[in-house]
Amino acid sequence: MTVELYDWLFETIEELVLLHSPSGVEAEIDRVLLEKFQTLGVETWQDAAGNIIAKIPGTGEGAVAITGHKDEIGAIVKSFTPKGCLEIRRLGGSFPWIYGEGAVDILGDIATIPGILSFGSRHVSHESPQKAQQDSAPLRWEDVWVETKCSNEELEAAGVRPGTRVVVSKHRKHPLRLKDYIGSYTLDNKASIAILLALAERVKNPPVDVYLVASAKEEVGAIGALYFTQNQRLDALIALEICPLSVEYPIDEGEAPVLLSQDGYGIYDEGLNRELQSAANWANIPLQFAAISGFGSDASIAMKFGHVARAACLGFPTQNTHGYEIAHLGAIANCIPLLQAYLTSPQL
Repeated sequence: MTVELYDWLFETIEELVLLHSPSGVEAEIDRVLLEKFQTLGVETWQDAAGNIIAKIPGTGEGAVAITGHKDEIGAIVKSFTPKGCLEIRRLGGSFPWIYGEGAVDILGDIATIPGILSFGSRHVSHESPQKAQQDSAPLRWEDVWVETKCSNEELEAAGVRPGTRVVVSKHRKHPLRLKDYIGSYTLDNKASIAILLALAERVKNPPVDVYLVASAKEEVGAIGALYFTQNQRLDALIALEICPLSVEYPIDEGEAPVLLSQDGYGIYDEGLNRELQSAANWANIPLQFAAISGFGSDASIAMKFGHVARAACLGFPTQNTHGYEIAHLGAIANCIPLLQAYLTSPQL
């Protein structure tokens, strides 16, 4: 892989992670993705479920789709106190201890306002509820709050209400380059969106129609992918994802992507996996294989509900998944020629 591709990936991912897109409130990234795909000269639209879809027409019959979800995890406002403190709850697979105390952005309907995710003072005794977090109890969303120093009238004027999304502030989201690795919030799944953009530029005249889908609301049940696959007949669906690095899985960090055989929603299609393995061999891309739990993708969920007959998930090994994630730029980059080889194969 070239230095130029690594640099392009880092810069593209940096731009994407700074676009807030908590599940269901994804307009900020939608505007940019529509423009980027259109600039690449592919037919692009947004469907009723919020998916951004780019279509590369094929020379024959049939259709395949590659998805990478554009939404991110975060928090959602439950209520607020007379002193301007927000009570919040999880949105997707988030935990307060992942973010730590620090700045957050509160995405009001009218304005975005700053806040501070707060856990309470440390210099306390057993008389304070925060003492338990120092000694024994896990930190839960019910134990934390967001300080705004705004009155309820000011919050209402900004359009802050129950249901408002809360995400890590932009000044905390800037990625970090560690040699050939990238560290960032929301690599899940902004790195996969970068792969879709690269495929939109590189894939020409495939044998079947190719749909590149930046899917909506994946973190809360693959809602966008289920809508798309219910309305579009596909011969195959491949989800691009992070792949968790953990001692329980035989996955190594580095440049080799991971092809899943099973996740928490069921098995993937072994025939499609063999086709992807053949494409990897042809493109001289190393592959790892895994069966994991505590995980689901657009593809496994759509296949479980009978929307597609064949599904696969291609991922890049990632540390600290759903936190401040770290992945090798080479593993992200290697997904591009692998999928390009698959999508342009005469056997497709």
